[in-house]
Amino acid sequence: MSLYRPPRTQSSEITPREVYLSRRSFMAGTAAGLAFAASGTALAAPLAATPSAYKVADKLTPKQDVTTYNNFYEFGVNKSDPAANSGDFKPTPWAIEVGGLVAKPQVIDLEKIMTEIPMEERVYRMRCVETWSMVIPWIGFPLSALLDRVEPLGSAKYVAFETVVRPAEMPGQSGFFQPLNWPYVEGLRLDEARHPLTILATGLYGETLPNQNGAPIRLVVPWKYGFKGVKSIVKITLTEKEPPTTWKNSGPSEYGFYANVNPAVDHPRWSQATERRIGEGDGLFGGRRVDTLPFNGYADEVAGLYAGMDLKKFY
Repeated sequence: MSLYRPPRTQSSEITPREVYLSRRSFMAGTAAGLAFAASGTALAAPLAATPSAYKVADKLTPKQDVTTYNNFYEFGVNKSDPAANSGDFKPTPWAIEVGGLVAKPQVIDLEKIMTEIPMEERVYRMRCVETWSMVIPWIGFPLSALLDRVEPLGSAKYVAFETVVRPAEMPGQSGFFQPLNWPYVEGLRLDEARHPLTILATGLYGETLPNQNGAPIRLVVPWKYGFKGVKSIVKITLTEKEPPTTWKNSGPSEYGFYANVNPAVDHPRWSQATERRIGEGDGLFGGRRVDTLPFNGYADEVAGLYAGMDLKKFY
């Protein structure tokens, strides 16, 4: 995986912006955001949200870095490719098929669900398996709120996710070299999916989600490595058996199903004990190096999900 990093604006030149709007303004803000997204310039669209108790005290990563230093292989393998190559992607209109082991399978219109479920702003640490990290103010809603609508059956144990396939709009999905098999697929255990920290994000930094960050809706699971955060989701399926996942299929010796941040378990090709905090300082490759925390610092909230499990075997 490339370590190339595009030129970036210095963090001292960027004022992080947090937008806290009332629930009363939510409807108007969402409508404006969706209309703006439809025009092809979603990055600048306002998106209303209420503050959330889920907010770490860490310094926010500058928006310039969050939106130009990305992994999104559907648009290319280099960190700068998603921002450079996603301009033709059309994130509206959008619908998600939700089915499998549920009582009420549905095709859910994203605009409709965004007007029915209150949006929250949550500041999460996000850790990439390539030893870099960011702190991002996401806007979204709990995945559990969507699952409640379809009423999972008692036999459901896992939640599978599938991303969109549009080679005409996503150049990483076309051409001779294909780094991954499409569609990109991911999965969680049902208890992980229903955990309060797990959200479906539709925005960041008070704006609708940019194409390069997974527009119009993506998964955010802050105690796991970033590749679990499947982007541009079009299908969610509840299953009894563990679903296949893209990176586990591609490199099972390097990427497991759980992908919990564990500094005690090295990647076969590098240590996971420390990470580069993008946008902070001028350290090696442009980021301050800090110690990696178990479960990315969310151990108090989520460690109980894995009680009794061998976290080196189930990596």
